[in-house]
Amino acid sequence: QVQLVESGGGLVQAGGSLRLSCAASGRTVRTGAMGWFRQAPGKEREIVAGIRWSGGSTYYADSVKGRFTISRDYAKNTVYLQMNSLKPEDTATYYCAAKETYDGTWSIAGRYDYWGQGTQVTVSS
Repeated sequence: QVQLVESGGGLVQAGGSLRLSCAASGRTVRTGAMGWFRQAPGKEREIVAGIRWSGGSTYYADSVKGRFTISRDYAKNTVYLQMNSLKPEDTATYYCAAKETYDGTWSIAGRYDYWGQGTQVTVSS
């Protein structure tokens, strides 16, 4: 079993920055990939960014390209999401997710094996 624990959410003004962390413990999932999703009230959960453990290739949703950066610390089993130039529309609960095998997809939530509990990000205008 794998546990994912997110941290780093909070309240920030538009234009500000936050860094989210996702620490993985338990059985290693470093053969697959990690993703950050978000879900705003009344909206579907959507992919924000993803990264493969091996090689570090990344994926970004169009809405965050150029503003968000995903990275991983292999030794610490931790994935980060650096969020800059935040906008009110970035307000959501952010979830970390892990898949044991990279299957070529990023946006399908059902393809992820493990999920964190979520951390709230609120961007004020």
